[in-house]
Amino acid sequence: MGIRTRAVRHGLAATVLVLVVCAIVAAFSASTLASARASLAPLTSRANGHVTAVDQNADTATVTWDQGRATIELDVPPPPVGTAVLVGYDPAEPSHAVIPHAVTLIAADRSSGELLFIAIAAALMLLVTLIRLFSRFGLTRRPQVQVPVRRVRVTSGLMARSWLETEDIPRRWIPVYFDPALVTLPTPSTIALHGDPRRHRLVAAVVDGVVLYPSGRVRHDDPRGRRVDNPSVVDDSVRARAASVRGLLRQLRADIVLIVPAPVVGFLWAFLDGSGIWSWLGATVITAVLALWLAALRGSDPS
Repeated sequence: MGIRTRAVRHGLAATVLVLVVCAIVAAFSASTLASARASLAPLTSRANGHVTAVDQNADTATVTWDQGRATIELDVPPPPVGTAVLVGYDPAEPSHAVIPHAVTLIAADRSSGELLFIAIAAALMLLVTLIRLFSRFGLTRRPQVQVPVRRVRVTSGLMARSWLETEDIPRRWIPVYFDPALVTLPTPSTIALHGDPRRHRLVAAVVDGVVLYPSGRVRHDDPRGRRVDNPSVVDDSVRARAASVRGLLRQLRADIVLIVPAPVVGFLWAFLDGSGIWSWLGATVITAVLALWLAALRGSDPS
């Protein structure tokens, strides 16, 4: 499964895109975290104070304690006047202080949480990618068997995938990563399979000299979705369609439809996190590139 394999190039392109976007979003989060920590570093003293004034429009609370007084911007509506609060302040400059739910504290918490989420998402993506890659390495070492199949394109939801349906009984459905060779495969055709789909969960195929690696396990039942079979006769229009999907750019353009839910996911993240437009934007772009990576992982069909 070399670098020239279309599925590998598609997967690597999507993986690099995810890593680049994660790095950019992480850089913004790290900058916010560093700024918040720098602001919190001098606040080494603690005291018990109480709220003496509030501004509901600006979400600020004026807090007084024995050593000083400060007006603090909050991330939530301010508490009622007279509320007792714990104050963290700078002994050299008491007006520089925080209380629970101060904007600076929340910014630090959110940024650290975002960095942790990005790190976990990137690590899991890399782990799944490596597992998928290494699990396919030895498939072509199996003996070849000649099996009559038909290529089926199945659209389910926003995604289309290519399947090889065996003609023998019992039938099996083999999901394969897309290659233009699939478009010009007449129905039915006898091709070589590395492995027996009746016994093996992963089976590679050879079509016109091109090795097609499995994008998933062999299925015993018909995949759900809108089904389109290849024609029995390959004409010039079919060859033209195959030529039009050779480049990865066409593949990525076809996968763009999968990012449609990303803004909604970003909105839910921002709503649950109580953050603003920048968190929404970060969650949206990360969700979008992860959707493109998932399309590459599952073997989207742009034809």
